[in-house]
Amino acid sequence: MNRSFTQAGIRVVAFAAIIAVTVVGGHSLLAHAQQSGAQPSSVEQPDKYKWLEDVHGEKPMAWVKAEDARTAAVLEKNPNFAQLDAEALKVLDSPDRLPAPSFRGGMIYNTWHDADHLRGIVRRTTVADYLTADPKWETVLDYDALSKTDKQSWVGHGFSCLEPENLICMTSLSAGGEDADTLREIDLSTGKFVPNGFQLARGKQNASFIDKDTLLIGRDWGPGTVSEAGYPITVRIWKRGEPLDSAKEVFRGDVKDNGYGDGAYVLRDGQGNQAIIIQRNLTTFESESYLLLPDGPKKLALPKKANVQDMLNGQLLVKLEEDWTPEGSTTKYVQGSVLALDMDAVRKDQTKLVPTVVFAPTAREFEEWFTTTKNHVLMATLENVQQRVYVYSVGADGKWTRTKLPVPENVSVDSVAANRLDDRLFLGIAGFLTPPSLSFGDASKGTLAPAKSQKPQFDASGKVVEQLEATSKDGTKIPYFVVHPKNMKYDGSNPTLLNAYGGFLSSSTPFYWPVMGKLWLEKGGVFVLANIRGGGEFGPAWHEAGLKTHRQRIYDDFYAVGQDLVARKITSTPKLGILGGSNGGLLMGVEFTQHPEMWNAVVIQVPLLDMLSYEHLSAGASWVGEYGSVSVPEERAFLASISPYNQLKADVKYPEPLIQTTTADDRVGPVHARKFAAKMGEFNKPFFFDEITEGGHGAGADNKQLARTEAETFTYLMMKLMGAGGDAAAAQ
Repeated sequence: MNRSFTQAGIRVVAFAAIIAVTVVGGHSLLAHAQQSGAQPSSVEQPDKYKWLEDVHGEKPMAWVKAEDARTAAVLEKNPNFAQLDAEALKVLDSPDRLPAPSFRGGMIYNTWHDADHLRGIVRRTTVADYLTADPKWETVLDYDALSKTDKQSWVGHGFSCLEPENLICMTSLSAGGEDADTLREIDLSTGKFVPNGFQLARGKQNASFIDKDTLLIGRDWGPGTVSEAGYPITVRIWKRGEPLDSAKEVFRGDVKDNGYGDGAYVLRDGQGNQAIIIQRNLTTFESESYLLLPDGPKKLALPKKANVQDMLNGQLLVKLEEDWTPEGSTTKYVQGSVLALDMDAVRKDQTKLVPTVVFAPTAREFEEWFTTTKNHVLMATLENVQQRVYVYSVGADGKWTRTKLPVPENVSVDSVAANRLDDRLFLGIAGFLTPPSLSFGDASKGTLAPAKSQKPQFDASGKVVEQLEATSKDGTKIPYFVVHPKNMKYDGSNPTLLNAYGGFLSSSTPFYWPVMGKLWLEKGGVFVLANIRGGGEFGPAWHEAGLKTHRQRIYDDFYAVGQDLVARKITSTPKLGILGGSNGGLLMGVEFTQHPEMWNAVVIQVPLLDMLSYEHLSAGASWVGEYGSVSVPEERAFLASISPYNQLKADVKYPEPLIQTTTADDRVGPVHARKFAAKMGEFNKPFFFDEITEGGHGAGADNKQLARTEAETFTYLMMKLMGAGGDAAAAQ
């Protein structure tokens, strides 16, 4: 199991589809922030909207319902809304969508949502049948039927299974889409929950099979067993047939360990080798890795910014996020490398590790993700935000070589299914204008051939993708993608939607967003995706350039892209809108308060906005490594200077934003959005606010809810950027 695919940060990818003063050059970073656009905080006032932090309280919910109704009365009554809602739902429920595959027990499984299965079904077929034009599916699990039986609004959050067959699993069931899950044991070969099988009540937890009768569990076991952020710090082993409270504790961290994601997991390769890894998440990006042996957990002498992510041929695969010189060695391994450690050697000595290099970054090429088949590593890299995919193999001499697989330009590998029972794999490829397609290959042969493709879900004819660059305030070149009509006029008249994320080492690469294509591109809109600092497009250093008090660089980068779009006359301020979710929602809030004159539409989704309070809201304590802490004076001063909630001013003219959140969001929470909107109301500033009840840290719990959120978003954008008619294409 590759940990890079399962760690839970705070990102929303295409939310409605798709979150002592250091002195440099004689100037403090705080002074730099102020010169770059951030404003120093005035004397902090008591927070009069703290009452909105009672998420389910009667008074806050009455406020929410009133604001929802006020927004719906405008946006849902707009003449465009009903059509956009219908178009979005048709796209989301389209039978022409490509069913994403996963290998389980030699068969192909898929989770599918449509009008008849709002919460979805898990279904299966043979590999040969899947490759046909019209596979004959067998339903294994029906989430809608289960919801009806249990009288609970279940959202499926996937499976944690016994590898390599992946048939005996713990299925994660979320009430309304929140991060907290209920876990139940299911046998996917029969489609039945295991009688008297393993069950874990609701919580933020993780469970991995050590063998068919033993689970490794991290969860809330009572006082002192979870971090301040609400994530597990205590790991126990639970044997089948034993009471849960008899599970044996094998590791306990500290309540101050405020990282996020899985804390314990089992790695198993195609040869049957197994490693039980406990990851003590100290901060957002720092951790300690332990190998659980019969005589207890043994700490691995890895740097704090390194993670054991997978296993192949008895070798642990480690992703390195900082430079490292192992004890007893003179060799320095650079951040961004992927290393292999011999498992037998690690069992004998955890202090003197001897790695071999699988991948080392260059000035322009960086690892994005990797996974394994039975005998090979499959890895995607980025070269100037263009994705490449390679098969890595290890020779008898221990050296790694790679073979490039054919992937076109301006697309991304947006999904991957790798088989641990052999070397077969599927790669899902998509781009802004390229509908998803699947290629079927064999890593042992280095083959990859087209297998299935999806019909276009919007008309991309007459549209092109360009990659351009803006220059940020400090001279850094910031690449960005522009999707626009071929015959676009460079006169500033084009309605343009600019999106970015800028945080948590998360890369923004081309992706197929069919609802945006249908509701925006088809109507003459332009879409822009910016690769600002804070992400991982150019490796760990690109991310670290925007950490904590360096964060103003991220906001300067985004503003620079906006300026560049105007300078090139692609658009103009009256036609320029911005959208971002989660950490990207914070980005929107900062741009809204720092440069209100620049944007005519701002969509702020499931955001962080109160940066002086975020540490005690929901899982906020786990993101101190990204944003800094109010307990550090210099970091508090910087956070106050950029915090959108604290930087709202009564005497400033702002664009009218659309603020979206969900009551069921237990990651960031709805509180930031509520308080920001309430303060805008206090200042008599116009705004739209929508808080749906379900959806977790997203846009809805099913396609019907997602379609409504998408329709609301693009109704607002058309109203602000396309005028009353809401169709730029028709106007040209």
